[in-house]
Amino acid sequence: MINPVSVTEVERPEIPSFHVDSPEGPASPLVFGSPHSGRIYPDSFMAATALSEREIRGSEDAYVDQLIAGAPKCGIPVINARFARAFFDVNREPWELDPLMFEDELPSFARGRGPRVAAGLGAIARIVREGQEIYDRKLTFAEAEERVAMVHGPYHQALSDLLHRARAANGQAILLDWHSMPAEAAALSCAGRTADIVLGDRFGAACAPAIVRRIERELTALGYRVVRNTPYAGGYTTEHYGKPHHRTHALQLEINRSLYLERDGPVPSRAFAALKANLDRLFKALAAVDWTAP
Repeated sequence: MINPVSVTEVERPEIPSFHVDSPEGPASPLVFGSPHSGRIYPDSFMAATALSEREIRGSEDAYVDQLIAGAPKCGIPVINARFARAFFDVNREPWELDPLMFEDELPSFARGRGPRVAAGLGAIARIVREGQEIYDRKLTFAEAEERVAMVHGPYHQALSDLLHRARAANGQAILLDWHSMPAEAAALSCAGRTADIVLGDRFGAACAPAIVRRIERELTALGYRVVRNTPYAGGYTTEHYGKPHHRTHALQLEINRSLYLERDGPVPSRAFAALKANLDRLFKALAAVDWTAP
């Protein structure tokens, strides 16, 4: 059963920016995250955009949090961002901002100049899917500071705590960061293959090869076409936490949205239940792995 989602919610300071579902019992080396499935759009944000609720939701990794909701039953903790990616993207550097979006001059540390900012997809995005402009006014740096403090800081403190607990109990931590990708992006995968799932390990820098191979093997056994690092090699979260030499591995997983969503909007398709059942099988298999074995 997919619960209906209210896109706008009353803006309240006490709304937490994340939700953690931690199972009881010994800490698993595995930690799951969904940074882009949040569905809270504060009223002040909606007042600053000319887009409709349907249009603004185009940037969500819709329902990924529900796809991975079975992981805690396998002993794996899950952290989900609750605020929408369009409001603030926790899979970015906190100060990865586009100066052209602001009415006041940004401090030097907050002037993002990378390709993601140029594409309109900084920590505070300028566009949603298909290049639609989000804002009909300039923002202030005070608004950015508020979003960093309210959303980015708490989410990453909680994620860091989960990884520390996993590492302390098991000698290592393995973060699987779950996303979804448009079918058009999946078709851009290597060798002309349309991917069902893309594994991003920063081209080997963020996760031990044996871990990636095991997860790829399990997904392939479930019938999914898996490719690596094209077109997604992993974002800020994968790069920031993926330090194999410090006993923390990070892997980004992008799911082709055509596997579970209707083509014309963020609505679960009839295939949703089958994908979720297969992912539950995957989680059970991964929970049973002895990750300390060579």
